[in-house]
Amino acid sequence: MNGRLSLILPLLLIVPGTGWLLTTLGIAPALDWIWILSLALTGVLFFVIGGFDKLTVVTGPFFIIASLLSVLRQTGRLTLNTEVPVLIIVSGVLLLLARSSRIPMPKWFVVEMSGPSGENR
Repeated sequence: MNGRLSLILPLLLIVPGTGWLLTTLGIAPALDWIWILSLALTGVLFFVIGGFDKLTVVTGPFFIIASLLSVLRQTGRLTLNTEVPVLIIVSGVLLLLARSSRIPMPKWFVVEMSGPSGENR
């Protein structure tokens, strides 16, 4: 695990730095790379840290989609008046998806039932 953790800081420097450089050179459009990448990274980290459960199936994709919509808004392909309703619809769809019995509850949320003598049922 330590090997993977030692990759985080370099990647957190390289990725936004590359976006910033591409913007400065006029190769990429002027975007708020820190905001976009923070949203996307937050979405990915929900899955990496939390695994796959009813919470992460809503929060992970929401932040990733918010990141993509932010790119579209910042490049003039989408207005804020469209972005916000789309995010609300996405939230509803993800919440419906999370209702599936195939998606487990978060491990921290599962409560074991015990009888009066303390044994599990």
